[in-house]
Amino acid sequence: MAVVAIIPARGGSKGIPKKNLQLLGGRPLIEHSIFHALSCNLIDAVFVTTDCPEIKQVAEKAGALCPFIRPSELAEDHVLDHPVFMHACIKLGLNLDDLIVHLRPTSPYRHETWTRQAIEMIVEDPFASSVRSVHEISTHPYRAFHVESGQNYLQPFVTEIKKPFEVRRQDWPPAYFYNCVVDITRVKTIIECKSMTGNNIKPFIMNEKDVYDIDTPDDLEHIRSCWKYLIKDKV
Repeated sequence: MAVVAIIPARGGSKGIPKKNLQLLGGRPLIEHSIFHALSCNLIDAVFVTTDCPEIKQVAEKAGALCPFIRPSELAEDHVLDHPVFMHACIKLGLNLDDLIVHLRPTSPYRHETWTRQAIEMIVEDPFASSVRSVHEISTHPYRAFHVESGQNYLQPFVTEIKKPFEVRRQDWPPAYFYNCVVDITRVKTIIECKSMTGNNIKPFIMNEKDVYDIDTPDDLEHIRSCWKYLIKDKV
């Protein structure tokens, strides 16, 4: 069984132009995920999948492998993770028993121990199809509603119990948000289940205050403003 890190980094971004190459702490954003992967001794190889020659050059200089350029049709805004990783699995000739560590450049802050712990979780549980990092949320789905098309009335998102919005706060079960900081997936899950998660998803539970996701210019400026303090406290 091989453990490989795959870092997806397309060249286009509408919210932040060339987002994956924006500087954070004096380094392009993608380098933080590359260096994190290279520092984990449970990871056998670090790959970057990109459609952008400039990102490829930066990634290879940082120590990652970038043996192919991703087709443009797999680098558009609407493309989900699965076809990108299916393409990478085939191009890299990965085996069904191999593990993929999915590290997004947009979540550059990670403790050194997190990825190791997540890998160990899936290795120790042969029935787990994937591991996903999550954190507990305070805005509970029991109080969430939607309005169906053509109707004027609120409908609860949670339908497994009657009137979930009437359940007392102290009786709410813990609810978790998928935060995309560290994901581990079996190649078998991607190839055979045609999914990035499968059905047996193990939670890697984090503290919400440790989650930094860069989606907007404000997100980028926020993490830039506190980066030196994050690095100082990093373990």
